[in-house]
Amino acid sequence: NDMSIDLRARVKDVLDKGYFISLGTVDQGGVWVCDVLYVYDDDLKIYWTSTPRVRHSAAIEANGKVAGSITASGAKEDNFGIQLEGTARKLSDLRPDLVMKIFMKRKRIVPADIAEAMKGRSWYELIPSKIELIDEKNFGYKKQALPL
Repeated sequence: NDMSIDLRARVKDVLDKGYFISLGTVDQGGVWVCDVLYVYDDDLKIYWTSTPRVRHSAAIEANGKVAGSITASGAKEDNFGIQLEGTARKLSDLRPDLVMKIFMKRKRIVPADIAEAMKGRSWYELIPSKIELIDEKNFGYKKQALPL
């Protein structure tokens, strides 16, 4: 029975297994998509670090409406991923907790000097307003909307 499947837990599985989010932004030139390495928290907020001058960062400064997709399945596996939309913003603080998470995800040694490691970079936060789960194993091709 599909009702016994915890959608939030399945979404967290995608977030755990995924590596990049394909992030869609809008600016004066139109729509743009790029892949960014992300981490997330228990509230399903997604975070990444970027330089403020790149196109997607500049777009977010002007218009925080974003969309994204994360794919956790590989070739010949059942489709497993999420699509989402929400609001993104640049954070002003260093967020050492996120630096730890992102270096661990990249399997790199966490730098002793976090301020130095983050020089010229900023953290961005995406708060989802809608998440749809693609979970072929459990639901076939019917997307499941996670209530937020």
